[in-house]
Amino acid sequence: MSDTSNAALDASRPSVCVIIVAYNPGPYLARCIDALRRQRWTDFESIIVDNGSTDGAVQGLGALPANFRIMSTGRNLGFAAANNRGAAATDAPWIALLNPDAIAAPDWLERLMAAARTYPDVAMFGSTQIQLDDKTRWDGLGDVYHASGIVWRGGFGQPVTDPAPGGEVFSPCAAAALYRHEDFRAAGGFDERFFCYVEDIDLAFRLRLKGQRALQVADAVVHHAGSATTGRSSDFTLFHGWRNRSWVFVKNMPGPLFWPLLPLHLLALVLLLLLSLRPGSAVTTQPCWRGLKAAIAGLGPIWQSRQEIQRQRRVSLSMVARAFSWSPLALLGRRPVLRPVARGSGTRS
Repeated sequence: MSDTSNAALDASRPSVCVIIVAYNPGPYLARCIDALRRQRWTDFESIIVDNGSTDGAVQGLGALPANFRIMSTGRNLGFAAANNRGAAATDAPWIALLNPDAIAAPDWLERLMAAARTYPDVAMFGSTQIQLDDKTRWDGLGDVYHASGIVWRGGFGQPVTDPAPGGEVFSPCAAAALYRHEDFRAAGGFDERFFCYVEDIDLAFRLRLKGQRALQVADAVVHHAGSATTGRSSDFTLFHGWRNRSWVFVKNMPGPLFWPLLPLHLLALVLLLLLSLRPGSAVTTQPCWRGLKAAIAGLGPIWQSRQEIQRQRRVSLSMVARAFSWSPLALLGRRPVLRPVARGSGTRS
């Protein structure tokens, strides 16, 4: 193909594809789409992945603009697989993931794409998330990975401050995130064995091992209901969160860090189980225990994946360790952890 033809092809494709995975999203979906149609950044397409919904929300959208299309999976493949299907159906150089219960500010895409231009060596960008039903509280300021293997959405439930903080984070929250498509594809996308929950942390960990980084974009804002379909403390959420959290640790933690930190990971799990036994706890023990047992039962294939992931590591152990939170206070308070944007990605040691 000639250079002229390549230029014409690049001009014809959108710069970014917004992927929305819908599984019984209810009335949130129409609000999400309406906000997306009002974006100031217009050079985008959107794929709505109907992930086996039965509530009629996708069908109720009616006629959509030409840059919107609906992809039906026929059944609930899970968040991870459905996003992979959407990503495979576009050749846009950037993919933005947006939950159907997230309402984007009119300049959301514009701010994310501006950050992508400003930091061409960064592959992942996260959004400032404010709770949809309480605009005085953060919903998330980037995902945090603690050295113990415990993960959380930084700042969740804490009072909103002005201005919003930005900086380097371990991972963007995939409820509203931007990924360079080439790097997403090279990493294999989301691990579909996870089904849903913590798959964004897993992807970010794998990308970090390859030398990529994540940046939280302070002025790219969405208002997010969060777990509108599954519930924050439902048995479904707890099971997948517990199972997948340990899989992330086993798959991705480099060997020289894995063995020293494994006792800390196990201790953290025991303490969390004990906390779930407290009277009045919103977390019930049974799904946590089932998730932990499922994690152990699935360790064989996960360990096999680990071998290849660790062979592909391109960054130093110090760069990996610096991306974690090591603070007990940050863990206890679920604090956001944002750092100044570093230059360069380091070399393997």
